[in-house]
Amino acid sequence: MTAGNDDADAGVDSVTLEVIRNGCEAVAEEMNATLVRTGYSPNIKERRDCSTALFDADGEMIAQAETMPVHLGAMPYSVAAAVEAFPPETLSPGDSVLLNDPFRGGAHLPDLTLVTPIHDADGDAVIAFAANRAHHADIGGSTAGSVAADSTEIYQEGLRIPPVKFEAGTGAVAEDGTPVGEVREDVLSMILANVRTPEERRGDLRAQVAANATGRRRFRELAAEHGDDLAPALEAINDYSERRMRAELAELPDGTYEFADALDDDGRGNEDLAVEVTLTVDGDAVTVDFTGTAAQTDGPVNAVLAVTASATYYAVRCVTDPDIPPNHGCYRPIDIVAPEGTIVNPEPPAAVVGGNLETSQRVTDTVLGALAQAAPEAVAAAGQGTMNNVTLGGTDPRDGSPYAFYETQGGGFGGRAGGDGMDGVHVHMSNTLNTPAEVLETAYPLRVERYALRPDSGGAGASRGGLGLRRDIRVRDHTARVSLLAERHESHPYGLAGGGEGTNGAAYLVDEDGEELEKLPAKHTRDLPAGSVVSVRTPGGGGYGDPADRDADAVERDLRLGKLTPEAAREQYGYEATGEEQDEDSEPSAGRPERDD
Repeated sequence: MTAGNDDADAGVDSVTLEVIRNGCEAVAEEMNATLVRTGYSPNIKERRDCSTALFDADGEMIAQAETMPVHLGAMPYSVAAAVEAFPPETLSPGDSVLLNDPFRGGAHLPDLTLVTPIHDADGDAVIAFAANRAHHADIGGSTAGSVAADSTEIYQEGLRIPPVKFEAGTGAVAEDGTPVGEVREDVLSMILANVRTPEERRGDLRAQVAANATGRRRFRELAAEHGDDLAPALEAINDYSERRMRAELAELPDGTYEFADALDDDGRGNEDLAVEVTLTVDGDAVTVDFTGTAAQTDGPVNAVLAVTASATYYAVRCVTDPDIPPNHGCYRPIDIVAPEGTIVNPEPPAAVVGGNLETSQRVTDTVLGALAQAAPEAVAAAGQGTMNNVTLGGTDPRDGSPYAFYETQGGGFGGRAGGDGMDGVHVHMSNTLNTPAEVLETAYPLRVERYALRPDSGGAGASRGGLGLRRDIRVRDHTARVSLLAERHESHPYGLAGGGEGTNGAAYLVDEDGEELEKLPAKHTRDLPAGSVVSVRTPGGGGYGDPADRDADAVERDLRLGKLTPEAAREQYGYEATGEEQDEDSEPSAGRPERDD
C-alpha cells in the first residue's frame, strides 16, 4: 500500500510521496549501518545497542531504522529537549547537540543521544534533524558499566548531560557541499574525564557523529531532488501513518481492558512493585492509563516517562499492521496517562538505570496483557520479561588498563497462536545481538565457560514458550566488580489461552564443574576474585494454548533436540518417551559448547 491515498491534503502525487517516504527510511537505515560499522566498542559494533532516526523541522519523527524499540519511542523526547534548549534559529550548519539526561528526554545515563540539524542548501533554515542514540558501555558512576544495581539516586549512576552543543559549525563546507562541524574539545574532555574507558567512549562518539553526518548528507540529497515537494510530503507521510493506525485501532472492540503485573523487587527490599494498566479503546483511539502503579522507589527500577511511552507505543504497534510506516503519526492516536511520582514516571533524583532496562519490559508485558483481551490471537504469551543485565569491570591484567564489559542476555519469547516462541533471543524492548564469545574473550579478561539453552524452561502449551539461556562467564587473573540487574527471578512469564508459565530466571556462582555454589540476588553488586564464574540463567517464555492440544510430533521433536526432558514431557503433555527420541547426553546449544580446557 502506498502513502498516496489522500493526495489533495499534501498537494503531492502518490508516487512522489512513496518515493520520499522510502527515501527517508533508507537514510535512517544507512545512518544505522554507519553507526554499527564505525562503532568502536563491542556494545555498538557487535551487540548493535544503538538506534537512528530522522525528524522533520518541527521535531516530529518521520522515519526510523528498525532497531531498538526502547530507544525509538523515547528518542522524540530527546529531540524535543534538544530543540527546546537550542531552538532551530540558533543552530548553525555543522552544529550538533548531545544529551543523556533522563529527566530531559533521555532514557538512562548510558544512552547518549546526538541530534544534528539539517539545513537547507543556503544554510538559512533547518529542514530536518538527524538523531541517533547509542548505549555506551560506561558513562562513569559507582560501578563499571554504569548499570549499578544498588544505586538509589541518579547521581550514583554516572555523568548526567543536559542538552549541550557537542559540535560547532565552522562555516566551511566539504567537497560534497555539506557543512563542516568540529567537536567541542571542552565538552569532550569533560566527558572523557568522567569515564573509565575514555578511548572507547571517544571512538563511539565519533561513530555517532559519523552516523548523523551520513543522515545530513543523504537527506540534503533528497531535499535537492524533490525541492518544494519535500516539506508537504513529510507532513503527509505522518498523516498517512496516523490514518492507518486509526483504522487499525477502529478494528479493535471498544471497551476497557485491565491487566496487572509486578516487578519482583527494586534491590532495596521493596517487593512486588505493581504495574497496573487500564486500556480503553474508543473508536479509532486508545488511552493507556497506569493509575494504580507503584510509587517510585529507592532502587534503580524507575522508568522515566519517555521509556514508559516507548514501551506503550511498541506494545500497541505489536497488535496493529507492522507495515504502517513507523513515525510520529503512529503515536498520535495513543494517549498515555502516567501519574507523576510512580515507577513509570518518577521525579528526580530517582535512580532510573534499571527502569529503562527492566521496568520497560514489564510495561510491555502489562500493556500486551491488556491488549490480549481485545485481540487474543494477535498477542503472544509473555516473553522472558527482563534484559538480564550483566556488567563486569576492573583492571585488565594483560595491559593494566581499566575495562568495562556490559551486555544483556537473551531468553525465551512467548508462544503464540500457530507457532512456538523463539529460543534464546532478546525480547521486546531489547532487540540487540549477543556478544560473541570470541569477541568477549578478545576484548576483555573474561572467558565464556558455558553457553546453552535451558531445557524445559519454555512454558507448556499448544505452542511452547521459547527456551531461556545459560551463560557462564569466568573472571580471569584479576578481581572484577560484577553488577547484576535482572527480573523474573521470583515471578514467571505468563501464559495465554491456557498455556503454562515460563520458567523463571536465576544467577549463581558456580565451581569448576559448573555446580552451584551460591545463589545471587537478581539485583546485586559485589567483587569477584580471580577464577570466579558467574552463571546467568534467563527465563523461558510463556506457553500459548492448552498443552493437551500440542501435536505429538512437536513433543517428539523437542525431545530429540534436547529442548524437553522425558520427565517434563510426561508432566506437561502426558507423553511417555520411548527412549528413542532423545540422546541422554544431549543439550541444546546456543553457541560454543562447554569447554574442558
